[in-house]
Amino acid sequence: MPENTANAATTWGPVEEAAARRLITLALAEDLTAPDGRRGDVTCKALVPEKLGGQAALVARAPGVLAGLPVVSLVFAQLNPLVKVEPLIQEGAALAQGMPIARLRGPMRALLEGERTALNLLQRLSGVATLAKRYAEQIADLPCVVLDTRKTTPGWRVLEKYAVRRGGAANHRMGLADGILVKDNHLACLAGKMRADPATAQKAAQKAKEYAKAHPPLSVEVEVETLDQLRVVLPESPNVVLLDNMTPALVREAVALRNQMAPGVKLEASGGIRLENLREYALAGADRISVGAMTHQATALDMAIDFIPDVK
Repeated sequence: MPENTANAATTWGPVEEAAARRLITLALAEDLTAPDGRRGDVTCKALVPEKLGGQAALVARAPGVLAGLPVVSLVFAQLNPLVKVEPLIQEGAALAQGMPIARLRGPMRALLEGERTALNLLQRLSGVATLAKRYAEQIADLPCVVLDTRKTTPGWRVLEKYAVRRGGAANHRMGLADGILVKDNHLACLAGKMRADPATAQKAAQKAKEYAKAHPPLSVEVEVETLDQLRVVLPESPNVVLLDNMTPALVREAVALRNQMAPGVKLEASGGIRLENLREYALAGADRISVGAMTHQATALDMAIDFIPDVK
């Protein structure tokens, strides 16, 4: 598996657009369809003339990183192609409170119907990018990369991982088919008991390497919980060894051991890592640090769409 880390493209592409279209279809369906089959925004039908036009401003209400702006156009395109979205700043830009992000113009019913869906998507992705930037900035001056994990919102993975990249951090594997990652539960299955001994970790590394060789291109990563496990896994030369729930002091020992036994193997720290201690792990010599919090603890970035109906 090619490493999808710091060099991954941050641009919005066909993969992200396809993922966004699927989500938008689901989101609009749940927002515009009642359990009895009634469809549409009944408030708009009751109060807003069908031919009334209007305009709106998409505005940031908190500082952060803009990620996912293309979803706004995609939302309104599904509702009414007459809605025009004019971006005022570029994707990935730093946002300040009160900064205009885009202008919207078109039929008021469509603008009102799509408001919540567009904001839900954009606020979520910008929130992930904003938090990812905070993590990336902590170690920007060090030869270490911070990675996300598979702890993503179901159905949102492609877009949340895009937002991570927009924030300046990097992606781990997209899914289970992308690369071999032998974790503690795999070792438990192989050992037939809850805690695997070093011999089981070594056997797992060997089997993973054999499978990867027969099914290229796959990378092999093996998780270890102790230095004893690390000692027997390193000679098998996996691409990466994941150091699970180790302290910075233990990571430093693991780095020294790796440098002595298998300098070509990358070491990844994971488990219990927060903004407050991220730099300690990077200074201990980890090549990579994986942090699930960038996606599963991100909060939506505050934004709003303010409407101005046309007066005619």
